[in-house]
Amino acid sequence: MIEVRAVELRLVSLPLRRPFRTSFGEEATKEAILVRVETADGAGFGECAASPVPRYSEEFNASAWLVLRDHLAPALLAAGPVELEGLGELLGWIRGHRMAKAALEMAVLDAGLRARDVSLAAFLGAERDRVACGVSVGIAPSTEVLLEQVAGFVEAGYRRVKLKIEPSWDVGPVTAVREAFLDTPISVDANAAYRLSDLPLFEALDALDLVYVEQPLGHEDLLEHAALARRIATPVCLDESIRSPADARAAIELGACQVVNVKAGRVGGLLEARRVHDVALEHGVPVWCGGMLETGVGRAANLALAALPGFTMPGDTSASDRYFAEDLTEPFVLEADGTMAVPPGPGLGVEHVRSRLEACTVSTLRVAR
Repeated sequence: MIEVRAVELRLVSLPLRRPFRTSFGEEATKEAILVRVETADGAGFGECAASPVPRYSEEFNASAWLVLRDHLAPALLAAGPVELEGLGELLGWIRGHRMAKAALEMAVLDAGLRARDVSLAAFLGAERDRVACGVSVGIAPSTEVLLEQVAGFVEAGYRRVKLKIEPSWDVGPVTAVREAFLDTPISVDANAAYRLSDLPLFEALDALDLVYVEQPLGHEDLLEHAALARRIATPVCLDESIRSPADARAAIELGACQVVNVKAGRVGGLLEARRVHDVALEHGVPVWCGGMLETGVGRAANLALAALPGFTMPGDTSASDRYFAEDLTEPFVLEADGTMAVPPGPGLGVEHVRSRLEACTVSTLRVAR
């Protein structure tokens, strides 16, 4: 049991090493809400995966801040002692707001597991102490710049390169990368930018021996994804479409995907992410851990999750220096073999750098009984 006495919300802003562009926009800074919970035994941190604007999902930082402040934190504070596994049920009356819930759950798990001296990876059921890492490459200003960026990531040792695509930036640049890096596993991510009528495009991508094409169609179009999957050779991976274990089961059984991207924030927390993993494992479908440009707080949680047995593909668990000149924690480093260590310490297994955290803080709010 754990009893939370206070919740602190902190909005932070970190400059990215280079702007990150996808089919739905560009980010030059990482703005995130960190959640800190205080208990009689200590404290724990969580990170919200939302962005400043509701592009990726309905959630965005301002909405997450409000629901944390006015609903989630008060409900947790009023509940008294709760089981770590029971937080989802406690907050289930609040519909949606998965990223906000996931941030609060992460903080509670971090605090509770630190008090027990148990790592998050061990609590979730991890079977590895290192995970294979891939990298996500945004839409570049030119094919030449893209090739230069990919070359750097391949040289660094990343085991999979994922290229963001959008209409007019797809077959051409992806072909150029494939021809330059014949032995590198490559995938593409459309972030729902295409329609089923774009079938000829995906048939052209079939010739490039891709690991998978991620979220090619709209996030609510499971039937259209199933139709696409039947007509192309490249496996279809779903991201935005999977917001629960039930979504995962439906997508897999409909034939809408052959690979699942698991993001704890998107599905409502680490415990729900484990359940999505379990559904995919039951069906023999590989999963991998997606990223949302997380700071070291969220990255630590992703590494623990990615160490579960069903995560058989390299995820977007890139090193800290992929995105930040300085992270909020000690940097996560990619080894030459393309793997990264799972934090072995209690809870998330990382500590923030206080001076860095203060320097990046935009605003704070404390919610207490």
